[in-house]
Amino acid sequence: MGQGAAPRRIRAYDGELGAAVGRAQQGDEAAFAVAYRLVQPGLLGYLRGLVGEDAEDVASDAWLEIARDLGRFQGDGAGFRGWTATIARHRALDHLRRQRARPRPAVLEQDVLDLPGPHSTHDQAMEALSTEQALELVRGLPRDQAEAVLLRVVVGLDGPAAARVLDKRPGAVRTAAYRGLKRLARQLGAESVTDEAPRTLGE
Repeated sequence: MGQGAAPRRIRAYDGELGAAVGRAQQGDEAAFAVAYRLVQPGLLGYLRGLVGEDAEDVASDAWLEIARDLGRFQGDGAGFRGWTATIARHRALDHLRRQRARPRPAVLEQDVLDLPGPHSTHDQAMEALSTEQALELVRGLPRDQAEAVLLRVVVGLDGPAAARVLDKRPGAVRTAAYRGLKRLARQLGAESVTDEAPRTLGE
């Protein structure tokens, strides 16, 4: 299944997700299961890009914390995806620290670049991101690029939401996602970049 339409599809679920989270906060266990089903695939893909084969264990830890703190969450479906991604990221970084595996140093990008148009590099890279091989390629990117790509493409967050998860400026996250996807596309054999009307990843 291609990932080109994933962010659009994820956003279409946000109404259902927001309603499920609201019911879950009132104690509806079936609604919590719906929220889990909608969020878990993207969250697991994000964690695979951060911790590899330990993603399931880290996701389990994250969901325990999500369930415990659910009553404190305020927001809609898109907000819930961002909130869960933040929790999962903290658990992943704790896991990496416990393994004494130092994360790659992130280079904060100062310039702001919009992503290229619909038939360009990032779409070609996105089409392959559903595969384990692609997630392994993402793990090989500099960490700022890897996380930006995973949050934007796999989790489906918009720029400001991804920036909040990473505690960075939206422009830095857009730049990192652009560079990461461009690098992925080269690795996947898609060399050309078409600079059509600028658009944000996932639009």
